Amino acid sequence: MIVRDAPRPLDLIFALRGSIIPRIAVRLGVLVLVAAAMVWLHDQYGLLPDTGGLGFTVFGIALSLFLGFRNNAAYDRWWEARKLWGGLLADLRSLARDGELFVSDLEQRKAVLRTSLAFLHLHRANLRKLPGDVAARTLGGTLADAPHPPDAALDQITALLADAYRGGAIDGFGLRAMSERLGSMALHQAGCERIVLTPLPYVYSLLIYRTTWLFCLLLPLALIDTAGWMTPLFVGIVGYVFFGLAEVTEELSHPFGGSPNGLPLDALCRAAEISLAPHLGEDAPPPMRPNNYYLS
Repeated sequence: MIVRDAPRPLDLIFALRGSIIPRIAVRLGVLVLVAAAMVWLHDQYGLLPDTGGLGFTVFGIALSLFLGFRNNAAYDRWWEARKLWGGLLADLRSLARDGELFVSDLEQRKAVLRTSLAFLHLHRANLRKLPGDVAARTLGGTLADAPHPPDAALDQITALLADAYRGGAIDGFGLRAMSERLGSMALHQAGCERIVLTPLPYVYSLLIYRTTWLFCLLLPLALIDTAGWMTPLFVGIVGYVFFGLAEVTEELSHPFGGSPNGLPLDALCRAAEISLAPHLGEDAPPPMRPNNYYLS
């Protein structure tokens, strides 16, 4: 995720980190070249008609509304994903406090918390499809090789609590309270997996990109007579707006990816490590900082 202050005037011109321009530069170049070729053909041979702007105004409004709808749908996915991870972080902090209240054996309490941290990293690696993630394998051990590593971690926490109950280190009320906490963690986990496994319908992306290309390639017909050789510039600006918004919504619709607009899952896992360190009797690691404005 890009973390930086509101752009200054120079940032508006020169900032590339966090900008969508590198992703759409080739498309903008194609549009400008096509528009320039159409202006040349019109000036040299008069082959292209002037269609006027009314039809393109209606077309542009319709395309804008559809892009706005898709942007809302993509942002809803991104924000729901962030709320789910916020819930996971709150659950882990509450699990640590519940352990202090209900689990009398220090080593069993630490084992539960270490496995809960392993669960969080395994969940992150599973969402990002990183089977060889170093942190997940270091904390998870053999759990990383399970068919579903996050579920295996939750199962191990359940087994640890069951052993503590049978050994008298936790009573029935404490076991129930911590089991409900695990149920909340599993619910948040399933919500994240639902987002990953249910992308926005492909027809939305197909329709957006197809109509955007069609609109931008035909737009010079409405501008040639009035704008002349300024037509490529205007077409480039319109293409930047429409293709840029389409790319942003594409990134937001995949909130767990490693794109500049993806969620900072590594930083959230580090926040959990910081919160649980006092309960484990360890020094808290430093919080993660953005690297060149990017927080992973």
